[in-house]
Amino acid sequence: MSVSTAAIDPSVCAPLPVLGQDVTVPLVTGGEVTYAALDYAASAPALQRVWDDVAAYAPYYGSVHRGAGYLSQLSTDLFENSRRTVAEFLGCRADDQVVFTRSTTDSLNLLAAAIPAGCQVFVFETEHHASLLPWRDAQVTYLNAPRTPAQAVETLERALADRDPYGPALVCVTGASNVTGELWPVKELAAAAHAHGARIVLDAAQLAPHHPVDIAELDVDWVAFSGHKLYAPFGSGVLAGRSDWLLAAEPYLAGGGASRKVARRADGGVDVDWHTTAARHEAGSPNVIGVYSIASACKALTDAGFDNLVAREQELVSRVREGLAEVPEVQVLSLFGDDAPRVGVISFVVRGWNSSHFAAALSAEYGIGVRDGLFCAHPLVRTLLGSDPQDPGECGAPEAEPGERSLNAIRVSFGAGTPDEHIERFLRAVSELVSEGAQWKYRTEDGRCVPDRGTAAQV
Repeated sequence: MSVSTAAIDPSVCAPLPVLGQDVTVPLVTGGEVTYAALDYAASAPALQRVWDDVAAYAPYYGSVHRGAGYLSQLSTDLFENSRRTVAEFLGCRADDQVVFTRSTTDSLNLLAAAIPAGCQVFVFETEHHASLLPWRDAQVTYLNAPRTPAQAVETLERALADRDPYGPALVCVTGASNVTGELWPVKELAAAAHAHGARIVLDAAQLAPHHPVDIAELDVDWVAFSGHKLYAPFGSGVLAGRSDWLLAAEPYLAGGGASRKVARRADGGVDVDWHTTAARHEAGSPNVIGVYSIASACKALTDAGFDNLVAREQELVSRVREGLAEVPEVQVLSLFGDDAPRVGVISFVVRGWNSSHFAAALSAEYGIGVRDGLFCAHPLVRTLLGSDPQDPGECGAPEAEPGERSLNAIRVSFGAGTPDEHIERFLRAVSELVSEGAQWKYRTEDGRCVPDRGTAAQV
């Protein structure tokens, strides 16, 4: 079996320099190879420019909002300028707030803590757990997976029209699926939500690194995303959008930074005057380097020409999908069908293979890093695989022996830093594994499929 190796058009855009692009890893079959990082949907490698910016700032590290010294003042300016950079990157409206958090999960949990009493929340079962699970104190309606974008809008409209009582409501929806990469009809869903008196928050964790996000143009109320998917280091995130619910809510964390004034009362208690800015939900010493790295990534993507990056990524998407289509044993997972627009996130299963076994062979024998499991979107993957909700299988942990069918999938994901060679090596590896089998034997150890050291497969 062979896979064509048509080159990506180099005139579209060159990949951006990222950390780790020259790292070599050992192969179980002997020798070393440059690591092919194809797990961008989990965590994208940091852009070299971001790392350089952080390194240049590091000697000037100082406390934020709390110091009179030069370094503190410089760090405070950098922190607040980063807020303005992110607001510009997201197309925020004049009265929107940008709150810095730890991650998309943290952002959505913050919003969940700020929704008004009696608020009803509407979430499709297709969501990542970060947007599926935070709404524990609300009345939640989980909507079935739609099979077309139009069906998604119709499903939401029916659910919102039928809600009782007709009070405050919030819709949470992804911009791009972390499983299929498919783009959701965000603007149409926002219009449907607003037509029925609801608000909408966009989980842009997978959208923002691959496609421009404009809050005003999409007419969403909030956007949440993570730095580590936007080519910045771990530990930082953003919740941006309307301020009224955030200002009406108790601070997400109580402590220094969130409070403007604290005074003892005569009865021995404490009166607190909380901030009425984003600081209200940013208690404690902020992750200045994480915040600055997000701003640096926003600038880097803008300066590189986001449209050019999107065009190149779409060529990579087409190349991967065409290559996988040439292997009959491969089934690509999709909600909306082959013609649906998508970012560089593609999940698939291979007939006759346990997904964790296949992913382990890609790593051990070809130096390719992908993801296997249910991708923290268990209901969606089970729906796409046609399995019962009660069937076994969990995120990232194989439950079948190598060679047995599993209820997990394999995900390949890529972006602005992906070289053409990584894509071609991946497609060649898929073809060879399917046609020739693995060169090594594998076993399950501590919930992971790993090479059985010293034991080559009989081929």
